[in-house]
Amino acid sequence: MPNRKSSLLTTEHPHISERILDVAEQLVQTRGFNGFSYADVAEALSVTKASLHYHFPSKADLGRALIERYHTVFAGALADIDDQARDARGKLRRYIGLYDAVMRNNRMCLCGMLAAEFFTLPVAMQEELRRFFDANEEWLATVLEHGRRDGELFFRGPARQRARAVLGALEGAMLVARAYADGRRFQSAAKQVLADLSA
Repeated sequence: MPNRKSSLLTTEHPHISERILDVAEQLVQTRGFNGFSYADVAEALSVTKASLHYHFPSKADLGRALIERYHTVFAGALADIDDQARDARGKLRRYIGLYDAVMRNNRMCLCGMLAAEFFTLPVAMQEELRRFFDANEEWLATVLEHGRRDGELFFRGPARQRARAVLGALEGAMLVARAYADGRRFQSAAKQVLADLSA
């Protein structure tokens, strides 16, 4: 008779890989990638570590899948913002809202947490992480350029350069706010980011 815990992952719950990713994402967002092991995930799901390896042979595989899924979800959120907000400032406020919502759940941006551990991550994860930030910068640059063209936003230099500054400010503000366990610090910094783009 097969091991009860192991069989849960292969027969009774076809979507267990998503549950594994859910647990791992929460652990990364609260502890960091190097702050948890397969044993932690297995315990949370009441399965064996061997069962986890069936779906994600290595922790690097799990990490890469985490970033890919997070990127996909985030891209969907950005598409929703484009559909729901027409003006640049409205889009930026909604973008900031994505970060604020994560902080309100006592978590950090998954990729922001991973960036803090960048040089300890497998190369495949590093590459996926850069793709996530590149996509965010590209989206922000488009919003910023359109906002400047329409007279809503005011800044000097290339839009891509300002996009990098905005992204860095928000990710950094999350890290500092986390150190103080005070989401208001992030909100204050985010308001300043928007104010700096005003006339």
